[in-house]
Amino acid sequence: MDWAGLNAFVAVADHGGFSAAAEQLHLTQPAVSKRIALLEESLKARLFDRLGRQVVLTEAGRLLLPRARQMLAEAEAARRALQDMNGTSVAG
Repeated sequence: MDWAGLNAFVAVADHGGFSAAAEQLHLTQPAVSKRIALLEESLKARLFDRLGRQVVLTEAGRLLLPRARQMLAEAEAARRALQDMNGTSVAG
């Protein structure tokens, strides 16, 4: 599981599709699809049911979503804490 995959997962869940998520993330739709595929492979679980252009969270996706949001929020909080401690900008 990686941050880019989790970020893509949350974006697809929030936007209801890969194209809208790609636009929000400033990525191509195939790049978002690849990140989701890699995340699903690493978790050994399908996270979305794909219904044409629409996607719906599976049970596994519904289970992961609040945890993914929490992990991403904690990562951002850690980045900010380090930035504040150093008094400089931390790449992220």
